[in-house]
Amino acid sequence: EKATVRIRQPERVREIIRSLREQGVAKLQVISDFDMTLSRFGCNGRRCPTSHNILDTSRVISEDGKKKLKDLLHYYYPIEIDPNRTLEEKCPLMVEWWTKAHELLVQQKIHKSDIAQIVRESEAMLRYGHGDGFFDQLHKNNVPLFIFSAGVGDILEEIIRQANVFYSNVNVVSNYMDFNDDGVLTHFKGPLIHTYNKNNTVLQGTGYFQQLSTRTSIILLGDSMGDLTMADGVPSVETILKIGFLNDKVEERRGKYLDSYDIVLESDETLDVVNGILRYILTE
Repeated sequence: EKATVRIRQPERVREIIRSLREQGVAKLQVISDFDMTLSRFGCNGRRCPTSHNILDTSRVISEDGKKKLKDLLHYYYPIEIDPNRTLEEKCPLMVEWWTKAHELLVQQKIHKSDIAQIVRESEAMLRYGHGDGFFDQLHKNNVPLFIFSAGVGDILEEIIRQANVFYSNVNVVSNYMDFNDDGVLTHFKGPLIHTYNKNNTVLQGTGYFQQLSTRTSIILLGDSMGDLTMADGVPSVETILKIGFLNDKVEERRGKYLDSYDIVLESDETLDVVNGILRYILTE
């Protein structure tokens, strides 16, 4: 009933939620994007940073480095969200963007020991209701939370750690830094994950999905079209509920989101809807 909630087929959504509850806790897993999905999009009229932004704008990056990273953003971001370009066109350009950005970060000789402080000084925030609601409910019920992110794994793990919700049921697949013996960043570990390849191809051989093959009920959380494929590596999906956060250019993108996600949350900085659904599914 919240004004921020839009659902194209309410009956169908009720059905999905009902079957998630019937299939029970033992079959459930949550697959989620991180930046602007579990983390907030905005706060007090300002944009909150993504895990890449936190690093790009931190004191460990030189002024020249900051400028170059910003130039890359201004060039490639419009391509990423351009509704008129195909996925085939976008993918190689996204690889190009991430590769160049990672190379610039490596040149900055970032120290592993700086990461906790960088995150502490940033304006990163998890959405309202992340603690006692979302992370805690999943942990208490032993529901695996799989975070699939095109961001920087080391940064997003630190955000979750500083919020005191990095529980044993949380698994992250992201772009991780590799440091040498002196703790200096030398490169990023592969495979490269960008907005449009969050799917089976990246996960083959991680063993993570095989191990969860009995978890055939999925709640998927994302904020972009690229997030819709995150469950594509799961061996046999029985029921999936797709919840999309529409953070930006709401009017213009609403139709596309409603076509793709079962529930669309417009400019909603909370996890209230997700938590409500979880409470319903997880209550005996």
